[in-house]
This record gives sequence, C-alpha cells and structure tokens, in this order.
Amino acid sequence: MKEYGVFDIIGPIMIGPSSSHTAGAARIGQVAISIVKDGFTRVDFHLHGSFAQTYKGHGTDKALLAGVLGFRPNDKRLRDSFKIADEEGLEYHFIKDDLGPVHPNTAKIVFYYPDGTTSSVTGSSIGGGNIEIIEINDVSISYNGKFPTIILRYKEQKGVIYEVSKLLATNDYNIESMKTVKADDEVTLIVELNEKLEVEIIDEIINNKRYDYANYIEGVR
Repeated sequence: MKEYGVFDIIGPIMIGPSSSHTAGAARIGQVAISIVKDGFTRVDFHLHGSFAQTYKGHGTDKALLAGVLGFRPNDKRLRDSFKIADEEGLEYHFIKDDLGPVHPNTAKIVFYYPDGTTSSVTGSSIGGGNIEIIEINDVSISYNGKFPTIILRYKEQKGVIYEVSKLLATNDYNIESMKTVKADDEVTLIVELNEKLEVEIIDEIINNKRYDYANYIEGVR
C-alpha cells in the first residue's frame, strides 16, 4: 500500500484555485528551471489535455510562468507573473498541443537561448500539488523533484552503475533509489539521494567525459 503524507491528503499551501492546475503547474515550472541551464530568453509552454482546455480559468498559465520565474506555489507574485515576466524581458507563449498518451495535466516547456540552442522539460501534475517529470530533452524519465538527483545519459556500456555507486558509497552518501531507462543503445540513469552532494562530487560526476548528458538537481520541496 502506498504511504501518503498529510500534504497529499489536504493539499499544498498555495495560491489557488486548484492544487493540480495551479500548484502543480507552478511546481513543474520551478523544477524545470532547476534542470535546464540559466540564460533563456524565451519559453514556450505546450499544454496538453485538461491543461490545454482550462488553463486560463484555473490560472495554469500564470502558475507555469511563475514557476519558470522561480516562484513557489504559495508565492503571492504568482498572480502577477505575466507582468513580472514582461518587466524582465522574458518572452513566453502558451500553445495547445497533443503530447500523446500522457496524463491530462501535462505541459512541455521549451526554453530558448540566445545562441540558438533549446532545452525542454515535460511534466505532469498528478494531484495534490505533486508532479512527475516525464521527459528531459525528449528522453523519457520519471522524476518527482523531491530528492537531490543525478541524471546521466550515455551510450550503453559496462561499469557506469558500479562507478557511480562506488563514488557515492566511498563518500558516505545513501542512495534513495536508482533506476535506468533504455532507448536503443542509450541509457538514462537516475539516482535519487537522501542528502545534497558536495560541490567536489558534483564536479567529478558532471565533468566525466563518458556521459553524453550529466546533470545534478538539488530537489525542489
């Protein structure tokens, strides 16, 4: 049986009206910016399902934008996120889209950078303000944003899990969970931890040349 916390039952502290359409949406945006690099100048929000149908009435658009601006679901500035984004010169667009067989409360956020590059994060609001990140740069994952997390993508090869596990164990870190997602010959490794990593350990992992993509996310509670 799944264990529930008090906030799963009574919902999060938030600026309303909906834990799924407002608080969850803000959290998707907030977690997304912890994943991508800074310096984006434009953001496109691709809205799926009920997000697409009711985003204006439930304030999903304001909440997603607020999250991208770094505001928590209970931040009163959420109501003024359009104005704040305009003042900061951030270009933003909301696009109704069909993202396929995913949760109806799902948004794909695409970040645009001055050098012409993009990054994308797709997340679903699954109820009570809880979320699941289901894609990073179109690579399928499952990440809830609650724990410090290492995300690595690499060509299938031996020794990666052993190398990461040994590094963490040697430095007295406990692994909350570890899972892999395989697509063709590429593997995505997701390691959730019980505590934040020291900068030296982060650098050692991120700068390892065997990974095509390496990121460390502290977690957003």
